[in-house]
Amino acid sequence: MLNTDTFFGGAPEVNASAPGRVNLLGEHTDYNDGYMLPVATPQRTLVAMSRSGDDHFHFYSPTFDNTVTFAADGSPPQGFGSYIEGCIRLMQADGAQVPPLRVYITTDLPVGSGLSSSAALEVATLRAMRALLGFELDDVKLARIAQRAEIEYAHVNCGIMDQMASSLCDENNMLFIDARTLEHRLVQMPAGTELIVIDSGVARTLAASKYNERRAECEEASRKLGVRALRDVEDPASVETLPSPMRERARHVVQENLRVLEAAGGVSAERFGELMNASHFSLRDDYEVSIPELDALCAHLREQPGVLGARLTGAGFGGACVALCRAGQAGQAAAGALTAYNKNGRQGRILIPVPVPTDEKGQQ
Repeated sequence: MLNTDTFFGGAPEVNASAPGRVNLLGEHTDYNDGYMLPVATPQRTLVAMSRSGDDHFHFYSPTFDNTVTFAADGSPPQGFGSYIEGCIRLMQADGAQVPPLRVYITTDLPVGSGLSSSAALEVATLRAMRALLGFELDDVKLARIAQRAEIEYAHVNCGIMDQMASSLCDENNMLFIDARTLEHRLVQMPAGTELIVIDSGVARTLAASKYNERRAECEEASRKLGVRALRDVEDPASVETLPSPMRERARHVVQENLRVLEAAGGVSAERFGELMNASHFSLRDDYEVSIPELDALCAHLREQPGVLGARLTGAGFGGACVALCRAGQAGQAAAGALTAYNKNGRQGRILIPVPVPTDEKGQQ
């Protein structure tokens, strides 16, 4: 495993980082031109970068203990290198002069747990390039390029939320995002609260195929309702005229947008928790993207003292759950929920609050 001094032959020229994100409200609304309310994670991805000094790009990640090397006019194999190459090629297409680079990536974001480690990698890479090469790139345009990199080079048809959150969010404020206009503003977390995020231990094996299916169902629902997108539905009762399952899909999206708008307008911590619970039940019953493990984990979270609401976060069919908890009680509540959830042989793990490392004797 290489360290930075070995990889760069000294210190890198620049360092940059970007956080992951957890979405608190607004699930499956981005591709319906709707509204979202994510917040940044304490875990981050760090990118160290220098000019390569030769005619090849060199990428290394100790997470995978893998070096990717390719010629300036070539391409890396599919994998983590494709996300970085996408950022480079799109900046070149935009007129930036990008020489061959050495890029070293470290992260404490758990890959595949739904905290958007890919967006953090893209945003950190673009931030490092901006610092190294001195080109102008505002944070919204940076997020757009990061999204295109994931779609065009990693071949993941993602919305804009993850990259906007990673580029513009912080840990203390939610980011209200309008997916159509990219209007955004920071919104304070409910007073006296903190977050819990627990990975269910279930890989999101169906998320991609079901995502495409849900997206098609929403597009058909929009056509039948005569609107550009489901965010344009003015009367929520109108979706009840649709045949199933379009009726249920549209009902979730329309009501989820209303939940985000209410929360972004400022509500009590108790009401925010109620909105999170309602969101989960809608994702479970109307959008049908939950699974028994996510339902059980949310139920265990809601049983804990101090927890105000809980929901799945991300595309569904596995991944993580997020809960809003009274400040000072998240650690104990997370531990209690995890113990109850893991009793049946499940392999859940706490992601937030970030676990404190222990030594071999179990001491902090």
